[in-house]
Amino acid sequence: MKLYVSDGNPHGVKVLAAAGLWGNDVQIQRLQQDEKVVPFLSQAKLPALELNNGNYLFSANAICRYFSLAAGKDLDDLNNQWLEWEATELQPVISAALYAHIVQGKKKEETLVTVGKQLGYISQSLSKKPYLTGDALSVADIVVWGAIFPFITDASTLSEDLSSLKNWFKKVTELDPCQKAAESILKGRDTSVFKAHLQKLPASIITSNVSTCNELEAEDTAQTLSEEDIAAAAESWSKGLADAPRPKQRHHPILPIVGEKNILITSALPYVNNVPHLGNIIGSVLSADVFARYCRLRNWNTLYICGTDEYGTATETKAMEEGLTPQQICDKYNAVHTAIYKWFDISFDYFGRTTTAHQTTIAQDIFNRLLQRDFLLKDTVEQLRCETCQRFLADRFVEGICPFCNYEEARGDQCDKCGKLINAVELKRPQCKVCKQSPVVKSSQHLFLDLPKLEERLEKWLQQSLATGDWTSNARFITRSWIRDGLKPRCITRDLKWGTPVPLEGFTDKVFYVWFDAPIGYISITANYTDHWEKWWKNPQQVQLYNFMAKDNVPFHSVIFPSCLLGAEDNYTIVNHLVATEYLNYEDGKFSKSRGVGVFGDMAKDTGIPADIWRFYLLYLRPEGQDSAFSWSDLMLKNNSELLNNLGNFVNRAGMFVQKFFNGHVPKMELLAEDKRLLAQVTAELRQYNQLLEKVRIRDALRCILNISRHGNQYIQVNEPWKCIKGTPQEQARAGTVTGLAVNMAALLAVMLQPYMPSISTVIQEQLLVPQEASVLTSDFRCVLPEGHRIGTVSPLFQKLENDQIESLRKRFGGGQQLNGDCTEKQVKAEPKTPSPAADPSKETAKVGDPERIKQLMQEVEKQGNHVRELKGKKAEKSVIDTEVQKLLALKKELALAEGKTPEAPAQKGKKKK
Repeated sequence: MKLYVSDGNPHGVKVLAAAGLWGNDVQIQRLQQDEKVVPFLSQAKLPALELNNGNYLFSANAICRYFSLAAGKDLDDLNNQWLEWEATELQPVISAALYAHIVQGKKKEETLVTVGKQLGYISQSLSKKPYLTGDALSVADIVVWGAIFPFITDASTLSEDLSSLKNWFKKVTELDPCQKAAESILKGRDTSVFKAHLQKLPASIITSNVSTCNELEAEDTAQTLSEEDIAAAAESWSKGLADAPRPKQRHHPILPIVGEKNILITSALPYVNNVPHLGNIIGSVLSADVFARYCRLRNWNTLYICGTDEYGTATETKAMEEGLTPQQICDKYNAVHTAIYKWFDISFDYFGRTTTAHQTTIAQDIFNRLLQRDFLLKDTVEQLRCETCQRFLADRFVEGICPFCNYEEARGDQCDKCGKLINAVELKRPQCKVCKQSPVVKSSQHLFLDLPKLEERLEKWLQQSLATGDWTSNARFITRSWIRDGLKPRCITRDLKWGTPVPLEGFTDKVFYVWFDAPIGYISITANYTDHWEKWWKNPQQVQLYNFMAKDNVPFHSVIFPSCLLGAEDNYTIVNHLVATEYLNYEDGKFSKSRGVGVFGDMAKDTGIPADIWRFYLLYLRPEGQDSAFSWSDLMLKNNSELLNNLGNFVNRAGMFVQKFFNGHVPKMELLAEDKRLLAQVTAELRQYNQLLEKVRIRDALRCILNISRHGNQYIQVNEPWKCIKGTPQEQARAGTVTGLAVNMAALLAVMLQPYMPSISTVIQEQLLVPQEASVLTSDFRCVLPEGHRIGTVSPLFQKLENDQIESLRKRFGGGQQLNGDCTEKQVKAEPKTPSPAADPSKETAKVGDPERIKQLMQEVEKQGNHVRELKGKKAEKSVIDTEVQKLLALKKELALAEGKTPEAPAQKGKKKK
């Protein structure tokens, strides 16, 4: 192994200390800070660790974690928590304080105040134990000490109020490897040794209080920019697009390219018979879509795969309810899913399904390889069988009282409350969820994955993946909990007909259990996309795999599926980065289609709110660190404040000034000191945006976009170009500079918005006629709309959401909607359909649930809608348009009745008061 460090880099302290404590056979090489050693990074990044297998680690904490794990130290949840806290809470304020003290020359006492909260937290944590995680030194101590040391260096500078921290800091500093690490970096000098390194970094941000809540607050940071920052930003701006990278053409099939960054992205396969609600959408497909779009903006070679999970009892039961075959149910609901994701503008490279020949071939091959390597067991299982339904009950179709926490609605495979795995027969007072009868216990022989036998190789892989990958904290915690509790053999077969058949004599009447079978769908869907699928899935040396999901899916992706692939011994690509969200709730409760509570994917487009607004709001409150809740009032607030008044206001004003004052051409720009300072501020936000999205911190990166538009609004407000344009030639020139800089900021925002709001991004780029070359995102803010550039027609981007409109939607989705069946885990059996009091049964021309009639009506609605739009476009007489609109509404009402929904009364349009 080779550890690369640079002189004067404060991050070198912790990695050198960790190497001294736990590193074996580590060669240390000193480089200049701008020397590039990690081949696939666009910029130099030190310290970096080159592993013996040719892979690289380039995060100081990841390097420390790797040394600790390699030395056999168990990295428990508390260690992981401290490492996450250091990276997100401590390091930013320490870096800013160090910058303010060393580069800007502020007094140590002043800057010490800015880190008081964090130092107090450490001291309090050490008040009852000698080290951060207990009685022994751990990687958490080295990482936190290494962050503090460049700023403190001497424990005597700490106040007596921090006595626990003071004693701990002195004790760790006196360790021989820590002393050598400090001497190696300082080289007999004081902390001024860090100055040259700090001056080359993007502007630091000093925060008096680091927010830990989910809300994107208003501007709560004061940026400190050095002269070097400002000069560098001005130089990058002046280059324009001359040496900017050009966007790569994407040709299908997309395959890995040697020497490039190859990103494979999957989102959890949705159950085909469930219509996804907003929580499902943000938990997997939308989050993955943002990251996939971001990767493409960076010119990284990216493939985004998903599809419907179609096998299992859930499908059989749904088919029985609707009087269709399982395949017909899959065909019907696969189309529903496809339409929903298309409306939400999810940019899959391929959206497939699991009911394919490739699924059977690949799943059976993995099974046979596990069988040949003796990783499967046979055993007789006691199962619950419903005598009324005449079938063995799949885990999710049994509900009862949890044997561990007594939660009364625990499923047959897992308790939603305590999270523990359950065998269905362990449930107290079990019930069949279809008929509500009590099932009986019957025996059946099944096959099991021998997880205890695979545990050692799983642990070895996990250590590597957790140390080098970006796993969310909940994914780390859930995975470690599974390992800590001890792995047990896991059944991989079920007594069903609808599934991948088991290719083993004596078991041919069974199919694979969904959680053995479903994750293999990622591979088989890729195989349906390209015959060269193995270049993605049997190529761990060149491919980085990102899995996106909600937290309940974590153990199947972090323990069971990796164990299957490791046991198959076929060089499979296994997850490098596991990104899991918490849960999104609806107002004060949970989504439930049977009770008509919450917005489901097939309903969102009927609200009249565009898809990009839904995307923005879901990503704004993405449940990253804790559960969050959808709120209609908050949706209105965020649309009207963040989008309409902040982002939309800035982009529209910038474009309109070019149109109105400069005949649609970008004016000449002569930058003053304050303009160059703004360039540096925008550059700092852009770089922060990149850093956050590279770590898949999707919600936090959104803050950077909104911050840039706030800077832009303030800049326009202070400089008042609408007044300057009427003044002296000098003032008119000033108006030109402000307008030109502002419209270039709008062009940058258009590109940064692309992962979040792709349609709005496209509209802005079309309005400003942004050149295609500007669509590759770098770390520099460049002038992409130079003097003389002609823009297009500018128009408002967003519309205000009114309180009456929102209250109507809240009432509509608050319960009591007449819906066609239930698609939540909590309720499986379809509710009996009752006539809506708003509907006249005698006028129903379509049979409820008739797929052919629904299809026909959908086509007629689309045709009539196009006709209405055409009339409006031709500015036909109002009476003619009104007649055709009434026909459209009648068709929509008939369609709603055919789908078993209650037709909504048309919204009443009132005249605005003048």
